[in-house]
Amino acid sequence: MCLAIPGKLIAIDGHRATVQYPGQTRQAMLGDPDYQIGDYVMVQMGIVSKRLTPIEADQVLTAWQETETKMARA
Repeated sequence: MCLAIPGKLIAIDGHRATVQYPGQTRQAMLGDPDYQIGDYVMVQMGIVSKRLTPIEADQVLTAWQETETKMARA
């Protein structure tokens, strides 16, 4: 199973995108040309699969960070 967290598009070159996550940057493929730099996205298996609003991205990242904190304490 693959877990995904939101990332922010920081560069687009044709169908290739650079996505910034907390603590790292990765490359992904774009299937839809309507994405823009600054969009928050979900990436599955190296392909941008969904655009998120900034509020949705913040909610998911907050939940992810809370889960990481709880797991680190266990």
